[in-house]
Amino acid sequence: MAKSQLIEFQTSRLQLRQWNKADRQPFAALNADPRVMQFFPASLSREQSDAMASRCEALIDERGWGFWAAELKDTGRFIGFVGLHIPSAELPFSPCVEIGWRLAFDHWGQGLASEAAAGALHVGFETLGLQEIVSFTAGGNRRSRAVMERLGMQASGTFDHPQLPQCHALRQHCLYRLLRNGHAARAAAGGAPCPPA
Repeated sequence: MAKSQLIEFQTSRLQLRQWNKADRQPFAALNADPRVMQFFPASLSREQSDAMASRCEALIDERGWGFWAAELKDTGRFIGFVGLHIPSAELPFSPCVEIGWRLAFDHWGQGLASEAAAGALHVGFETLGLQEIVSFTAGGNRRSRAVMERLGMQASGTFDHPQLPQCHALRQHCLYRLLRNGHAARAAAGGAPCPPA
């Protein structure tokens, strides 16, 4: 199968790009950080983290888009990922495209996730022509939910994540949705975050 045309983009502070080998070590470090992984079932080993990075890279090769590596423009430092993904799990609202992010703890609280996610939404709606983008997280993850709300996403109830056991504390997830026309209307009214630079 021929590779899709690679999509990359910039925001005011970030380059969202394809992954490379140098990203593996800092990605493994953030995936081993209990603060970053608080709302995931477990932290990742180096082997698991490398496998995830390779999968992200392969999906971008295949589709042209995905969970992009996020790099600070002023230093070239890799800080995590932000982007779009088709979940492999059969979710109650499948099929869907989700927006997601995972940044190193040192880069929290600076608006970087919101900035990059706004750019990813722009790609999803304007370049890929998606009609809806969703996001979801464990109910207690207020930081990620706040990013979803800043992006203009609307809370749309809860669901039990099928990949977590019945008794797991993180099984109940909150779902957020954003329709293309809602995003366009918010942008026209000046309420949407800035598109990519």
